[in-house]
Amino acid sequence: MATKTNNDNPGYIKKETTLLIALLTLAIGFFGGVMFGVYRSGPAPVAQGPAMPPQPAQTSQIDSETGSRIATLEKEAAANPTDAGLWTQLGNLFFDTNQFEKAIEAYNKALELDPKNANVWTDLGVMYRRSGNPKKAIEAFDAAIAADPKHEVSRFNKGVVQLHDLKDTAGAIGTWEGLVAVNPLAMSPTGTSVDQMVQQMKSQMSPSAEKPRQ
Repeated sequence: MATKTNNDNPGYIKKETTLLIALLTLAIGFFGGVMFGVYRSGPAPVAQGPAMPPQPAQTSQIDSETGSRIATLEKEAAANPTDAGLWTQLGNLFFDTNQFEKAIEAYNKALELDPKNANVWTDLGVMYRRSGNPKKAIEAFDAAIAADPKHEVSRFNKGVVQLHDLKDTAGAIGTWEGLVAVNPLAMSPTGTSVDQMVQQMKSQMSPSAEKPRQ
């Protein structure tokens, strides 16, 4: 069976664009008096307060249809272990059912076969972050950026993890300045200009912390 890519999966791009929103739901809430609201696609907006803690592990909820689909994909992937698309689809299902470690395993298998896939690297980073490993998340986002320097979601997500999880404000500013260099019109899911966010953050920093890191 021919190896599939994420571009062969019509639903993948739609899913990937929601990852940032899912990540931000428990990430940036407040900085220097500026509130960043976060919205999920589908459900009603989720209100955010100051200094949200890292996302806790969630209990997986699997209905019979999803469970059956997972079982089918596991069999297909085992029978076709060189099909990156199957491993990606399986990772996506584990992602959606909050099975973080299984998603990480599946995405890593997909990336062994297709190491230049920035979307899968980004998904993997989100799973590492949700499983409580922000440093591994940063590594995955960096790999996505290396694979595709214009990949905006990975750059934004990296800044979120730097700011919220690693408390590295200067690093987040540097990352988001890199995003603005790629796309000067880059926007957050709330409709706020990334450049505006950066300027607001820099205005709140002390002079000693103002210089951003790349």
